[in-house]
Amino acid sequence: MPSAPPMDVMGRWREPAPRQAAQAFGDIPYASWSDYEPDYRFYPGDELEISLASAPELNKTVTVQPDGRISLPLIPAVMAADRTIPELQASLARAYSTQLLRPQVDVVAKAAPLKIFVGGEVGNPGVIDLTGDADALRAIIQAGDFKTTADRSAVYIIRRGPDGRGMMRRADLFRGLRNAEADLVPLRRFDIVYVPRSGVAEASLFVQQYFRDLSPIQFGFSYALGAQNVAQ
Repeated sequence: MPSAPPMDVMGRWREPAPRQAAQAFGDIPYASWSDYEPDYRFYPGDELEISLASAPELNKTVTVQPDGRISLPLIPAVMAADRTIPELQASLARAYSTQLLRPQVDVVAKAAPLKIFVGGEVGNPGVIDLTGDADALRAIIQAGDFKTTADRSAVYIIRRGPDGRGMMRRADLFRGLRNAEADLVPLRRFDIVYVPRSGVAEASLFVQQYFRDLSPIQFGFSYALGAQNVAQ
């Protein structure tokens, strides 16, 4: 069974806080970049369609609440945050088994916005919501576009890897201005997009300093920021 998601003192679902700087910014390298697609996990604000083949009158569209739970007829609130579709279906089937005979529960996730942090040399750095297909350039434009001081040829994307460690990839978004194909990296929920200042040779050091000092958002994992294994 999946472990219980972390809760704060008010009983609200929260994501684990990052490690302290002494742990996260040592000599730990990034994991090698991988395009591995993990199982989708629900997050507060996600909209779900719940259907029961044997009791269609109980079908309902619900939203994951700030505490991570969903409310459905006949059963107590069920934790949905940090659950995959199979995990949530199993939890709901167990809950409904006290009311229905061999319940079969189907869960369909509707499109949910991606929460992306965009930092560095952009007009309005911070957390943004993106819907549909999202890439680094679109995120930067929504965050106020590049500043004139930005290095468009060395944009960094930081992401949770399959083993939970941070991965970092450098993308050249300046190619499109040179009549070439821009390196438009598709984004996933909780990705970090960082635009360094133009002319900075040690951009990775600026990335480390930025996240150590500002701690922009508490993602569901700790980024091991290092200067190695940057995918070109």
